[in-house]
Amino acid sequence: MSETKDIRTGTEVRARKAPPHKLVAAACVAFVAAMVGMAYASVPLYAMFCSLTGFGGAPRVSAELPQGTSERLVTVRFDANVAPGLPWVFKPEQPSVTLKVGETKLVYFRAENTFDRPTHGQATFNVTPGNSGFYFVKMQCFCFNEQELKARETLEMPVVFYIDPAIEQDPDMASVKNITLSYTFFPAKPSASKAAAVGDGAGKGG
Repeated sequence: MSETKDIRTGTEVRARKAPPHKLVAAACVAFVAAMVGMAYASVPLYAMFCSLTGFGGAPRVSAELPQGTSERLVTVRFDANVAPGLPWVFKPEQPSVTLKVGETKLVYFRAENTFDRPTHGQATFNVTPGNSGFYFVKMQCFCFNEQELKARETLEMPVVFYIDPAIEQDPDMASVKNITLSYTFFPAKPSASKAAAVGDGAGKGG
């Protein structure tokens, strides 16, 4: 530290040195890294929160069967999309179904890989109107896992769902007669276990 004189008191005052530039830079890098880490960690937490609560139009996920049915009918329409970069044809086997509230329904989507080698995809999903997400419950869905399609392979993928009878107690949902379940498949990298298995197979074959 350097020393200067206080003009008012005549006493010597020690001046603090500015922190080295390298130290400031390191602190900034550490802060940015921590924020990025928190952002990545929040993605699965946010997805889990949405699946449990139906927040943001995300259907709830549950293994529990519905508690009874009612005579109220709801039509569920299906929307299927593929993001750029994934050479798939993806569509529902039927455009819509009509079911009773509390009735469990099984439907199928079909995906075809038009490429001459294996490709991988991961689906995102939501329902509209957004406030119906809390009452749209999926018991089984291909969207829970990464999907692999071999060259020119076609795959039928099931979805099991129901409309929670609790919807009858929500006055804001009284006028809802139509719900749209939408999926979008995005390109995905093969998981580490699959990549290792492919590598082992290639090594044995050589």
